[in-house]
Amino acid sequence: MSRVAKKPIVLPQGVAVDISSDQISVTGPLGALKFAVNPAVSVALEDGSLLCKPVAGVAEAVAMSGTMRAVLANMVTGVSAGFERKLSLVGVGYRAQAQGDTLNLTLGFSHPVAYKLPSGITATTPIQTEIVIKGVDRQLVGQVAAEVRAYRPPEPYKGKGVRYVDEVVVIKETKKKK
Repeated sequence: MSRVAKKPIVLPQGVAVDISSDQISVTGPLGALKFAVNPAVSVALEDGSLLCKPVAGVAEAVAMSGTMRAVLANMVTGVSAGFERKLSLVGVGYRAQAQGDTLNLTLGFSHPVAYKLPSGITATTPIQTEIVIKGVDRQLVGQVAAEVRAYRPPEPYKGKGVRYVDEVVVIKETKKKK
């Protein structure tokens, strides 16, 4: 059995789980999330914790039980504490401004970039060169951060662009004339 799936998911105070035959709903103080159940994994609620076990006789059941456990743990963390991803803008004149559900970016193009945030995601700009993306769905927070970064990824010679705060950009040496 998967080592990841053996560990139970302890439900914090205020988080409720509803298990039906085809989907699992997790509700908490920050919101609610739903996920489709894989038929190769059985999910049970025992003593305030979730257990994921593989169904016997299914080839991919062991691998899917670990995956299902990780996704459910992220759902529980999301509705109780939430997820955030920080981006940093490096470059002269690079700025960001959050206005409602739109993120306005000035990234050195001839036009400003307006990125519409999906529902359930909020973006704040504590300073003009920093973006904080928050939400309850870990996958969606990461996807939005990746899409914003894709407008101007860091280039390897000067390091200009949109980067994750913890990202290390290796700067290349320029070519020299002989």
